[in-house]
Amino acid sequence: MISTHLLIVFIAALVVVYAVPGPDMALVMQTSIGRGVRSGFAAAGGLAVARATHVTLSACGVAALLRSAPWLYDVVRYGGAVYLAWIAVQIFRSPVFALPSAGAAAAEPSPLRAAFIKGLLTNLLNPKALLFCSVLLPQFVRPQEGAVVMQVVELGVVLLIAGACFDAVYAIGAARIANWMRTHPLAQTVQRWTFSAALIGFALRLSFD
Repeated sequence: MISTHLLIVFIAALVVVYAVPGPDMALVMQTSIGRGVRSGFAAAGGLAVARATHVTLSACGVAALLRSAPWLYDVVRYGGAVYLAWIAVQIFRSPVFALPSAGAAAAEPSPLRAAFIKGLLTNLLNPKALLFCSVLLPQFVRPQEGAVVMQVVELGVVLLIAGACFDAVYAIGAARIANWMRTHPLAQTVQRWTFSAALIGFALRLSFD
């Protein structure tokens, strides 16, 4: 079991990480604004599955493989950058008046699946997310406190819960903004430019870091 003190410090570190703007936050907010809160939650679900995958891979030592094989890291990194840039282009090209009503968003099942896949791939194709898990989790594992596997599982569950809470806040908050934006076309245009530019920026940072 993780001690209460270490758990509090771990949660504080996660709060800082999840509060910093990044591609995950941008994707959830844009999806929720453009397709409704249910699609925002679907994107968040994809992110959660990707994070769970990263925690599992970190525990299996795959992150160490990425660190020892620069070419493999670069393949994943550039693939993720291209994918983020593609999403940015899709957002930029979307019609200004594409924001659906809440009822319409709820009636369409396929956008939910598309949003889930976007969330999944956005995080899976970001090797920094995997390396983040591999660097952060071991700092809070104490072999003398019990089974290491159980400690990693406990930390992974806390990581997933914290991420889900932040994603839910972003999705709900963005959906509320969308209600106002439906009557302000200029705001929709600014929103599309802002999120497109943000995702392009994240793609460039992923490419050059």
